[in-house]
Amino acid sequence: MVSVHQKIATGISGLDIIFGGGYIQNSNCLVKGKPGTGKTTLGLHFLNAGTLQGEKCLLITLGERRSGIVANAALFGIDLSETAILDLSPQAEFFSRSQSYDIFTPSEVEREPVTAEIMKCVEELKPSRVFIDSVSNFRYLAGDEFQYRRQTIAFLRYLQENGATVLLTSESGSESQDSDLQFICDAVINLCSFDFYNTLKVEKYRGMNHLKGAHSFRITDSGITIFPKLRPSVHSREFIPALFPSGIESLDKLTGGGLNSGTVSIISGPAGVGKTTAGMQFLVQNAVSGGHSVHFSFEEETEIMIQRCEKIGIPVKSQAESGRLSIIKVEPLSHTPDEFALIVRNEVESRNASLVMIDSIAGYKIATGDSDLTPDLHALCKYLQNMGVATILIAEQETIAGEFRATDNGISYLADTLIFIKYIEINGSIKKAIGVLKKRLGDFEKTLRELEITGGGIKVGAPFHNVKGILTGIPEWLNLKKE
Repeated sequence: MVSVHQKIATGISGLDIIFGGGYIQNSNCLVKGKPGTGKTTLGLHFLNAGTLQGEKCLLITLGERRSGIVANAALFGIDLSETAILDLSPQAEFFSRSQSYDIFTPSEVEREPVTAEIMKCVEELKPSRVFIDSVSNFRYLAGDEFQYRRQTIAFLRYLQENGATVLLTSESGSESQDSDLQFICDAVINLCSFDFYNTLKVEKYRGMNHLKGAHSFRITDSGITIFPKLRPSVHSREFIPALFPSGIESLDKLTGGGLNSGTVSIISGPAGVGKTTAGMQFLVQNAVSGGHSVHFSFEEETEIMIQRCEKIGIPVKSQAESGRLSIIKVEPLSHTPDEFALIVRNEVESRNASLVMIDSIAGYKIATGDSDLTPDLHALCKYLQNMGVATILIAEQETIAGEFRATDNGISYLADTLIFIKYIEINGSIKKAIGVLKKRLGDFEKTLRELEITGGGIKVGAPFHNVKGILTGIPEWLNLKKE
């Protein structure tokens, strides 16, 4: 009978999180997926977790030979020397004697000795964990689908009545072939593989709650690492409301004193207008004041960015060397959104980051391969808000002039503060204007100011007066006069 109280470790920390503590003890779980998706590796972790806790574990293989499984496990650092392995895979001599089977169906010849071997092993060992790889081979030992289903139910009940928690894999190539197994099992895990990432989804967990969605995972030299989807609601901490100023008086006047803790600020504008530079000014000022700032760069190389900032008087290098400013370069298609969220969490929870900049939203979409970035980015921003972190998102606009748009990504709703920088034409010269469109916490200056980035740093001029149409990119001076 399935226990709804006790759970046992899956052997993979991320999977334990998804299942809310692990597999239900004395239950059975089906792992399905195409060849090469990691089903056997998932089972090896399951057995290893039991062995490390002194449990008796049994691996029943009906496909791959014992020697191959042991060798593959060793590649992941998993030692199967303490695990009992029942090798029921076809041996070499099967080919030489298979001719005598022609007058019988394979099931009639093979079923009884296979069943006898399994029962003998289980009764002698009394394992608490059993991994069957793969149960699909039982289908070929059954006379028909009805017999297969009846025998599989009986087999799983037999193992559970003997106190085992069972993990079984299926090599079925279609959903219809798996349907009977999914009906029988208490839990179902589906593994999928794509060009740049893999996903794991719990499709069934009878009578228990679990973390839903397709969670990304990687198969590395140490086995499977799973990255559960970020749930902002389970992460929070108390924090004292604070302002993060830029250190530039006129810019801080625009923003009402700076950026608020626990809020999201978007700095929006076309390419080359100074978005990253403005964001770095806030990050460095926080680092100088003793806080920990993090810059996630999805586009610009770290050394180029440091050199560029140093040339205009923003001391990025010294703050990076002090450890108060972390600059993390994220390569294209190197992380899934779930992986990236875990990196951000590490900076926040292990290094107490208080100000984080994601540069940029478009780069995040490309680097993570996220076709629909809104749900993942929303969850990440909500997490940072709950943790009291001030977040800066850099949003690039495709148009340089013309109709004003806050962002091109449809994510302006995430912003508590929206800062925009825009090119404008004045008397045939290209200049830049900066302003704040909204700020949910506190007041802010409702004017536009000229922005200059010079060798002396960022300069924010006096507010524009006697002018209209700045947001169109071609302002008109009132009374033919400007102040």
